[in-house]
Formats: sequence, structure tokens, C-alpha cells
Amino acid sequence: MTDQSASARPTVHLAVYDTLADWETGHATAHLAQHGHPVRTVGLTTAPVTTMGGLRVQPDLALADLRPEDSALLILPGASAWDSGDTLAPFASAARAFLDAGTPVAAICGATAGLAREGLLDDRDHTGAVSFYLAATGYRGGERYREADAVTDRGLITAGPTEPVAFAREVLALLKVYEGERLDAWYRLFHDSDASAYAVLAGEGEGA
Repeated sequence: MTDQSASARPTVHLAVYDTLADWETGHATAHLAQHGHPVRTVGLTTAPVTTMGGLRVQPDLALADLRPEDSALLILPGASAWDSGDTLAPFASAARAFLDAGTPVAAICGATAGLAREGLLDDRDHTGAVSFYLAATGYRGGERYREADAVTDRGLITAGPTEPVAFAREVLALLKVYEGERLDAWYRLFHDSDASAYAVLAGEGEGA
């Protein structure tokens, strides 16, 4: 159910590129949109891209036109392209600009490796697919790696590819879409299929 009472909230930007892992950001973007955050897609250019699942996506704007001050959050999904050259390096540079400006970033799966190469995980607690995957980037943040479903530290959310719901939980918490008992209920509903959690959400006037 959509939160009809939510006032307009700042725009969230979702990076899109060829080989994007379709399953990793759907929980986050769907619930952000339902609760008043417009979601706009950002490509290297405005040329269409094709996801890992074969979906064709037309970016709303090009990365060069994206400014941190116009955004509530930059979401970086995983993609095979993160590990096959420097094509997506501009998105890691954009993440640095966002964090430097105080605008949060959320990265999952291969995008965490991109941020590791950019040096953004050297001094932040973080997680990813597995520790040795990030270690292979040569980054210096190995001591800050955490064995967790998802981690938030100083405006940066990280998660591995098997944790789209935990990733979304951190995003929804960061932007205060859900808090406290309702955040816990949302996670139990979508991660654990706990039907009793729906009543907590619906009882607050905001369905799942």
C-alpha cells in the first residue's frame, strides 16, 4: 500500500548501467517511491542500458548532470561491469563527491568493489559479498570489513548481493521512511515472511 499521507520528499537517484543486477535495489526503490521519494535513474549518458535480466532502461539524466545538492541519496547497484574494467569508475567518483558534500550513498554487491578502488572504504566500516572479494581490489580498508548483512557508516551503506532486503532496511532507516518498531516490522515481513509484522505497519496507517 502507498503512503498517501507522506509529503513530497527529496529525490533519490538510482545509477543504471549495462549488466545491472536487477534484484538488488527493487525493495529499496519501491518503498522509497511509495513513501514520497521520487526515484530518478542516472546513466553514464542518457542512452538506454540493458540490465542483467535483459530489461531495457532509459536513464532520466546523465551522470555529468547529477549534483549532490539535488539528491537525498545515490544508490549504486551491482553489475558485472564493476569487475571488467573502469567503465563504471565515474560512478565511484560521483560517490566521493556525494559523500564529501554530505549526501549519502548506498552501494551493493559489485558497487562496493568500485568504492573500494576509489578509497571510500578505507576508513569506514563496511561489508560486501565476501572479504576476499574486496581485498582483491588492493584497498586498505580490510580491518574495517564487517561480517554483516548490511552496514551503515558515516553516510555510506554497503551490502552484499544476497541481501537486498537488509540493504533496503538501511536505506529506509537512513531516510527515515520507517523507524523503530515499524522498521523492524518491515524487515520481518519482507525478510522473514512474518505475517504478524504486517499488522504493525498497517496499524500505523502505512501498509507494506
